[in-house]
Amino acid sequence: MKKIILLLCVCGILTACGGGEEVVSDRPLEDIYQEAYQEFNKKNYEEAAELFQTAESQYPSNPWAADALVMMAYSRYMDNDFAGSILAIDRYMRFHPGHKDVPYMMYLRGMNYYRQVSDVRRDPGMSAYALQQFQQLVERFPNSEYAKNAENKILILKNYIAGKVMYSARDDMQKQNWTSAISRLQSVVSTAQETVMTPEAMYRLTECYTAIGLPEQAAGYADMLRKNFPDNEWTNKLK
Repeated sequence: MKKIILLLCVCGILTACGGGEEVVSDRPLEDIYQEAYQEFNKKNYEEAAELFQTAESQYPSNPWAADALVMMAYSRYMDNDFAGSILAIDRYMRFHPGHKDVPYMMYLRGMNYYRQVSDVRRDPGMSAYALQQFQQLVERFPNSEYAKNAENKILILKNYIAGKVMYSARDDMQKQNWTSAISRLQSVVSTAQETVMTPEAMYRLTECYTAIGLPEQAAGYADMLRKNFPDNEWTNKLK
């Protein structure tokens, strides 16, 4: 994860930042920040997150409050506290929607979901959340330094979701539940064309339509497979 806010003369900078009503604190903001970074650098992410949270909550109108939320979210992410990280990101988005780190926070939210994606046999809810977040990032900030990485994650997630659908379709075929299998397979062909699952989906559709006695439809998908993936292993399986 790339984002680390540099300390950069924190004491002088933070002391100069003012404005707004602050919660009365026993400690100056620069002291809290220094300790937070010390804990972060020692990989004591939970302690660092708590200190960054203290900085933001006690000095909410300070210009560094947004940065404190960024570091709190990142610290909780590094501590595998994904729910806590997302809560910090949501607070950031609510109070600092125009801040320079919005693209990064969108990327971090996507990564919080991405890290929770389970194996292909389980419910793909987290993958759908991650996909949505990365897609929004690419749409809103196509020139962001995080956009390319997000695009790579999008392709990985689309393959994952298509793999989940294919797993269910194969199960339907084993049970001879042809209607359900065809519906799932057609969804892969129509919505996940760039994934590695598409050639198999076309091949399985030829099997399904052959099984229910519709040779013309089967031949149509066979032709589609040959045309679009002439050298694919699934094309070579066609009789």
